[in-house]
Amino acid sequence: MTQSFDAALQAFAPGLPLGVGLSGGADSTALLLACHARWPGQIVALHVHHGLQAAADGFESHCMALCQSLGIPLRSQRTDGRPQPGQSPEDAARRARYQALAALALAQPEQPAIDNIAIAQHADDQAETLLLALSRGAGAPGLAAMPARWERGGITWHRPLLQVAGRDVRAWLQAQGGGWVEDPTNADERYTRNRIRHRLLPVLEDVFPQFRDTFARSAAHAAQAGELLHELAAIDLAACGGAPPRIAALQGLSHARQANVLRHWLRTAHGVAASTAQLAQLQSQIAACTTRGHRIHIRVGGGFAVREGAVLGWYNS
Repeated sequence: MTQSFDAALQAFAPGLPLGVGLSGGADSTALLLACHARWPGQIVALHVHHGLQAAADGFESHCMALCQSLGIPLRSQRTDGRPQPGQSPEDAARRARYQALAALALAQPEQPAIDNIAIAQHADDQAETLLLALSRGAGAPGLAAMPARWERGGITWHRPLLQVAGRDVRAWLQAQGGGWVEDPTNADERYTRNRIRHRLLPVLEDVFPQFRDTFARSAAHAAQAGELLHELAAIDLAACGGAPPRIAALQGLSHARQANVLRHWLRTAHGVAASTAQLAQLQSQIAACTTRGHRIHIRVGGGFAVREGAVLGWYNS
């Protein structure tokens, strides 16, 4: 169920000191002010300068002035958020942002390391993420959308506003008299997420006023299903001889379980994800691998899945 801003912050119990991702926009500004009010002296603002637009210098200056006025330490880092060939601009910026935030959390000269970071995505962002996943034909992991809490690289990440509607975040900030900067790219409908935000969410609000709650419930169900698939894949991979898996053992699995364990193996052992077409081709070749001389050599992710005697291997191209 969606929550009020105050209720969400009251339920938030991170480890301290806490890093708060600060872009200068309304959502991150509201989160910073609320956390500073609750844990004065225990908050560090973390700002990422993507260098993707001329306004970025102004965002950084705004964040510096805001933190100086509140007495909040600010750590800032410039990063290259430009996409690689075949990578979406949104994905490139997101990956660069998380890498930079993690780097900022490390011990700085005469400053302690931070192992808890809060970021300000809210219920509308969650709905947009689910709709993006649906538009791309994602499976259970994609439909699980964004977790409220997760751990990676020794850092515990938090999204305390994930059950708060975006309008309620801004209403809270306006009631505090807080100011923020508007990112001009948020109005650029060349980006799919912006088209969802400006065109689809208003329609959903009109037709299904409770869509934030129902979408969150579906994402939670998908997350649970994803956990079960992960557990089953680990069992099946072990039964197939581990990494690399034995081809004969893979052939003994049902089509769905084989696909599940192949995804798991590629992701956990090699850090790659196969497209639907690549996985279908790989499974077809595994099924046809009935003679000693049968060769498997199929592009998967940034490398190739290959037959290596009795097992299935993968190498980076």
